[in-house]
Amino acid sequence: MPSNEASSYALWLADVKSRIRQSQLRASLRLNSALLELYWNIGADIVARQAEAVWGSGVLRKLSADLRAEFPDMHGFSERNLKYMRMFHRFYSENPPIGQQPVAQLTKRASAALGTKSQIVEIQSDIIGQQPVAPVNLPPVLAAVPWGHHIALFTHCQSPDEALFYIGKTAKNGWSRAVLLNFLDSNLWKRQGKALNNFDALLPKPQSDLARELLKDPYQFDFITLTEDYKERELEDALTSNITKFLLELEQGFAYIGRQVPVVVGEEEFFIDLLFYHLELRCFVAVELKAGKFTPKDSGQLEFYVAAVNHQKRKEHDNPTVGLLICKTKDNVVAKYALESSSQPIGISEYNLSNILPDDYKSSLPSIEEIETQLKTGDSHAK
Repeated sequence: MPSNEASSYALWLADVKSRIRQSQLRASLRLNSALLELYWNIGADIVARQAEAVWGSGVLRKLSADLRAEFPDMHGFSERNLKYMRMFHRFYSENPPIGQQPVAQLTKRASAALGTKSQIVEIQSDIIGQQPVAPVNLPPVLAAVPWGHHIALFTHCQSPDEALFYIGKTAKNGWSRAVLLNFLDSNLWKRQGKALNNFDALLPKPQSDLARELLKDPYQFDFITLTEDYKERELEDALTSNITKFLLELEQGFAYIGRQVPVVVGEEEFFIDLLFYHLELRCFVAVELKAGKFTPKDSGQLEFYVAAVNHQKRKEHDNPTVGLLICKTKDNVVAKYALESSSQPIGISEYNLSNILPDDYKSSLPSIEEIETQLKTGDSHAK
């Protein structure tokens, strides 16, 4: 095959492969929607019948046995899963925030959770629109994640609003169930967008809104182990050696540039702890780590680094650089005053470490002197 024909064929083949993958994805989403629609309606039936006192508490065991006998090749009809179906329907239809119009209310809340109205429309038309109308309509946004994710959500979340937040994050970032559970355990719902910042005053919309939402307070660094008297460089070493997990905690959009990134100002050289580029914000993000309590001079140092990045690394198409200061503790009033006097867009967050080595464990480790003594003793015995 001539080279030009081969090149044309390669492009055509890539296009065909892409269309096949898109078709597979749509089929998977429709199958997921159909399954959730079935579970939603079975759950609604169970709730209604038991509310009317038609069935007793033992009906789920009998229903499970009858359905398994009729559909031996179909999974999902265990007594436990039938209880989950009931919980699924109750969680979204009986909670006070949802009221009597679950579809409309959920769709409205989902616009914030999923990010844009177009994503909601896409979910409604692409996933739900081609399904037959069921006796009780499944709120369209719920079809964005699979059943296993839903079990994690309605067994962990306190409200539909909280669950919708995680549904939006999962749909946007493609989280597996394990990743979702990790963020549920670390209570991302309460941490997201909570960092103190001055973005509204110094960044244009919608960049200020997006920048505010991407920062957390506190950050959970429970994937690293440090001693009680660790220094900033040790924290930096631990984070960069676990950069994949660190990026997961930062969330999607952060591209890692480097650590101790040098900037030369005048005749002096300075080093930024960590430098990232955020793909959605289209800007650099300079991160400074502080092992102790926040002080106003910390924000001043970060402002200097943000200005240096703007002058030396920011390109014409880049938005203004954002600074993120992550400290062990902070006084919120002091932090707010520092942000009010800042000329650069920065956020201030704390971090949590749950795996610090306890003192009794550290004391059980031999000291250098003890090791040397043991080695000398061993040498004398050998002679």
